[in-house]
Amino acid sequence: MSHTLHRCGTPRNLKDDFVILSMSAKTVNVKGSGPKMKKLFGILGKHEYVNFGEVKTGSRYNSEWEIVHEGFKDQSVVHYVFNDRKVLKNVLSEIKEAELGLSVIVSGVIDSINDLCQQVGLKMHTVEFSGGILGKTDLLPEKPVLQITTMCGHGLVATNLVKKMAKQVKRGMKTLEEAAIELAKPCMCGVFNTKRAEDLLKQFDK
Repeated sequence: MSHTLHRCGTPRNLKDDFVILSMSAKTVNVKGSGPKMKKLFGILGKHEYVNFGEVKTGSRYNSEWEIVHEGFKDQSVVHYVFNDRKVLKNVLSEIKEAELGLSVIVSGVIDSINDLCQQVGLKMHTVEFSGGILGKTDLLPEKPVLQITTMCGHGLVATNLVKKMAKQVKRGMKTLEEAAIELAKPCMCGVFNTKRAEDLLKQFDK
């Protein structure tokens, strides 16, 4: 189960939202996996990304790439966000060629992921779908807010922060980019897509 699986949205506003995650299995290949994770992090960093991170060392918006890269250990987890299909295709191709022996999760609209995997000669091992939200859904924030907060799989982007940033954008106190970066800072894993957040923030003006 990935914490990047439950991103709320529509096929249209999720079509350019791709998250790559890789971690070792504690009882299988965790020992000695640190250098491999570090190498994978470096490979992904050569491509045009939106965000990156590792929960213990931070993300693009609260740390530095070099700090995260040098901090990889056996139990570290690689996170990257991309927003371009062509870039992701190149990423998947390079991961395949590297043959690091690591499990890699790609989150996104399933048809797009499947198509890209086929193009580079990869076969998906397992497919997981989000079953949606059950229970007292009337207690959830409104859809535009939820689509932004669920981009942090650990729930660290607060509803009130989203509303505050939307209000500041509307009043001209912040640009869309500035607001999206503020929203990304609490997400330590680095799976928050700031480019998608910019587009979603525009909905608050409607």
